[in-house]
Amino acid sequence: MNMTRSHIHHGGDATDEHGGHDKHAGHDKHAGHDPDMFRRAFWRNLILAIPVLVASSQIQEWFGYSLDAGWVEWVPPVLGSVIYLWGGKPFLIGALAEVRNRQPGMMLLIALAISVAYGSSLAGSLGWGDLDFWWELAALIVIMLLGHWQEMKAISQARGALAALAELLPDRAERIVDGEPVDVAIADLVAGNVVLVRPGGRVPADGEIVGGGAALDESMITGESRPVDRVEGDRVVAGTVSTDRAIRVRVTATGDDTTLAGIQRMVAEAQQSASRTQALADRAAAALFYLATGAAIVTLAAWMIVGDASNGVIRTVTVLVIACPHALGLAIPLVISISTATSARAGILVKDRLALERMRTIDAVLFDKTGTLTKGNHAVVDHVAVDGWDADTMIRLAAAAEGDSEHPIARAIVTLGNELGGVPAAEDFEAITGRGITARVDGRHIAVGGPALLGHLGLNEPAELADRIEAWRTSGGAVLFVVGDGVVIGAVTVADQIRPESRDAVEALHARGKRVLMITGDARQVANAVAEELGVDEVLAEVLPEDKDSEVAELQARGLRVAMIGDGVNDAPALARADVGIAIGAGTDVAIESAGVVLASSDPRAVTGVIDLSTASYRKMVQNLVWATAYNLVAIPVAAGAFAFAGLTLPPAAAAVAMSLSTIIVAANAQLLRRLDLRPAPLTS
Repeated sequence: MNMTRSHIHHGGDATDEHGGHDKHAGHDKHAGHDPDMFRRAFWRNLILAIPVLVASSQIQEWFGYSLDAGWVEWVPPVLGSVIYLWGGKPFLIGALAEVRNRQPGMMLLIALAISVAYGSSLAGSLGWGDLDFWWELAALIVIMLLGHWQEMKAISQARGALAALAELLPDRAERIVDGEPVDVAIADLVAGNVVLVRPGGRVPADGEIVGGGAALDESMITGESRPVDRVEGDRVVAGTVSTDRAIRVRVTATGDDTTLAGIQRMVAEAQQSASRTQALADRAAAALFYLATGAAIVTLAAWMIVGDASNGVIRTVTVLVIACPHALGLAIPLVISISTATSARAGILVKDRLALERMRTIDAVLFDKTGTLTKGNHAVVDHVAVDGWDADTMIRLAAAAEGDSEHPIARAIVTLGNELGGVPAAEDFEAITGRGITARVDGRHIAVGGPALLGHLGLNEPAELADRIEAWRTSGGAVLFVVGDGVVIGAVTVADQIRPESRDAVEALHARGKRVLMITGDARQVANAVAEELGVDEVLAEVLPEDKDSEVAELQARGLRVAMIGDGVNDAPALARADVGIAIGAGTDVAIESAGVVLASSDPRAVTGVIDLSTASYRKMVQNLVWATAYNLVAIPVAAGAFAFAGLTLPPAAAAVAMSLSTIIVAANAQLLRRLDLRPAPLTS
C-alpha cells in the first residue's frame, strides 16, 4: 500500500462500526466511529427529544401549561423508543461487545442505565405501573451523545498527527523519462526511478540525490528548524522540502518502506501500546463497574424497602450513569495519544511507552561519543609546516597522496586540500599497513602517516614542531606527519568534531539533576579532552564495542538508572541493556529495534525533550487518574440519594451532564500537553 493521502493508517481502529471494544484498542471504545457520527446523532436525537420534553406531563406541570390532545400522551413513548433504539445504538452494541469480551465497563453501565429507564417507562405507558421517565431517558441519551462527540473530537485531534504525516507527501511527482520530467501519480513510483524536485517542492519518496544540491527543510522529520544542506550522494527523506534549488533524486523506497511510513507506524503503535499507568486505570475502571453495579442494586433495594419504587428507579439510573468510568477510560489513552503525536512533530519517536515512562526516573545519561556528542566524521583541526615550506602547499601535497585512500582521516585531509585551492594529481599510490600511505606527487615522493610511519622510515619528529604537536596530543587530536622525499615537511592534527549542541545538552541535563557520562573506544587522552570541553561527569574510555553492554550493566550494579544514547549501529546490546535505550540521529532509519525511543535528529539536546515529555505526560496521567477516581467516589453516594434527607439529589440528566463534564475536564487537561515545546532552541553561534 502506498502512503498517499487516500491511504492513511489510524492506530486503534480495531473493532466493528458500532463501538464494540477491542482488548488491544486502548482508549478506542468507539473504534470505527468519528466525531461527525456522534455530532449527527446528537443533533438528530436532540430534535426528537424536544417533543418528548414538551409532551411530558411532568414538564407541563413544572411550566404550567397543558396539551389536551389525546395523541400527545403517545409522543413520549413513540419518540422515546426511537431515541432509545437509534441514539442509544452505539451504547447498546458496545455493551454487547463488552459482555462478549468479558470486559464489562463504561458501555455496559450506560446500556444498563438507559435500558432500566426505557423498560420502566415502557411498562408505565402500557399500563403495567405508573413509572414515567421518557423525558429523562431522552435527555440522558442526548447528553451522552454530546459527551461522546466531544470525546471523539479530542481523540481525533490526537490522531490527526498521523493524518498530518500522510499529508506531507505530494499527490504527484515528476519522473524523469528520456531526460524529460513527466507528471505521474506518487503511487506509480518504483525504486530506481529518478524524480525532479523543484524549489519549494516536497520529496515524493526516500532516495539519493543524483543531480544538484539544495537546502532541505527536514523539520517535519527531525524537528530541526534550520534547513540542512544536501548534495549529490546524500540521502533524502520523503516529505522534506527543497527550499532553494531543484534536485534530482533516485528513488530507493516507496510506500510503506519510506521513513515517513515507518514514523507513522511507530506513532500508531506507541499510541496503542500499554503502560503501567494504563494498566492501573484499566483495573480501576473494572473495579468501578462492579462498584457501580453493586451500588445500583443496593440503591434500588433500599428505595424499594422505604416504599418509593419510582425514586428507586431514578436513583438507580442516576448511579449507573454517573459511575460510568468514562473519564477514567480516557484519562491515560488520551495523554498517550497527545504525547506521542506531539513528540513525533519534534522528532522524538516513542517505540516503547514503558521506556518513556522510565525516562523521568533516570539518574545517569550515558552518551556514546562518536556520532552522538561528536559528528562522527574527522576534520583537520590544525596544520603546520617546517621552515622553508608553505603550510597550505604541504596540505595540498598530502591531500594528493591521500586521494585514493578511503580512510576517514584521509577524506578529511583531501577535503581541506580542495578548500585550499585544489589537489594535484598523484600516481604510484601505496598503502603501508598500520603506518600510512605513499604516492608520487609533482615528481616528489610523499608519505603521510603517524609516528609509526616515522619509525618505519627511520625519521624523528621535527624539534621545531615539538611544542605544537604536544599541544595537539594534549587536546586529544590524532597527529599525522607529511614526509617529502625522505624529510618531514609538516604535521597535521585531525579530530572528530564535537557537535556545537553537545555542551548545551550536557548543561541542560545537569540542570535537570542528571549525571552525564560518556563511553568510547577512543584512547583515554582523547576521551578526556572531549569530556573536559563538554563538562561530562565521568568517562568510560578504551571500551570495545562488544564491552559496552557490560559497562552499562556495571553502572546499573552501582545503583544507577541508566539511559544510553547511541547511534544504534554498534550500540545495540548496550541500548537494549540500559533502562532506557535512545537511538540518536536516525532521521533516515526509524527501524532501530534495540531502542525504546528514537531521535530523528542528530541533536543531543533532544534527550532533554524526552525527559521533559516523560515528566509532563506522567504528571498529566496522575492528575487525570486522581480527578476521575475522586469524582466517582464523591458522586456515587449523591446519585444514590444518600443525602436526600437534606434535599440533595441528582436527576439522571444532571448526572449525565456531570459525567460528561468530568470527561471534558480530563480531555482538556490532556490537551495542555500540546503546549509542551520539545524542540531545542536554535544555537546562537
